[in-house]
Amino acid sequence: MALRFVFADDSYLVREGTAALLAGISGFELVGTAATEPELLRAVEDHRPDVVVTDIRMPPTFTTEGIKAARDIRERYPGIGVLVLSSYAEEEYAHELLSHGATGVGYLLKDRITEIETLAHAMREVARGGSVLDPKVVEAVVTHRQRTVHSPLGELTQREREVLDQVALGKNNAAIARDLYLSDRAVEKHISSVFQKLGLVGEPDANRRVMAVLTLIRS
Repeated sequence: MALRFVFADDSYLVREGTAALLAGISGFELVGTAATEPELLRAVEDHRPDVVVTDIRMPPTFTTEGIKAARDIRERYPGIGVLVLSSYAEEEYAHELLSHGATGVGYLLKDRITEIETLAHAMREVARGGSVLDPKVVEAVVTHRQRTVHSPLGELTQREREVLDQVALGKNNAAIARDLYLSDRAVEKHISSVFQKLGLVGEPDANRRVMAVLTLIRS
């Protein structure tokens, strides 16, 4: 069954171009588009898609309309995943988006639109209730936290940071091992070390993964 999605962006060219890119991948069906927050909410109500992909900044204020829409959609329709796109890796936007829960929510930079497989993976992940956070956003969050306060994130090794970046993208251990050229056992050890350093013990693995990502954005 095709993954049904609604795409929202105030730029007609971005909407049509992204739809054309995704049309080249089997298993995706564009059921609606929107240029504003009200149009997006109407499209979601009319079509009840599996996932929504939306720009953060839309008319009329071009600030956080996309984040507000994402939160409204998750509250009204918990089964719909929401992937938010931004031109910049802004920590405060990530915090605002995920502070009410990371289930079925993602934040990617717009640069990823051209990396169609990455975009497709993120859409599938949030549609099934997972969470996705762009590695560049993770880097911005970690850098900010390390500048301002002592954080257990500062105790992670470079390799552990890289593995956590991959976890934030919603990848499983096998995919992380493949992309970082590591053995499955090495990935398991790195993830276990991350959980220990972040104080995430005694929880199911799926919960710890989400909590590890949330640790990056909590005040």
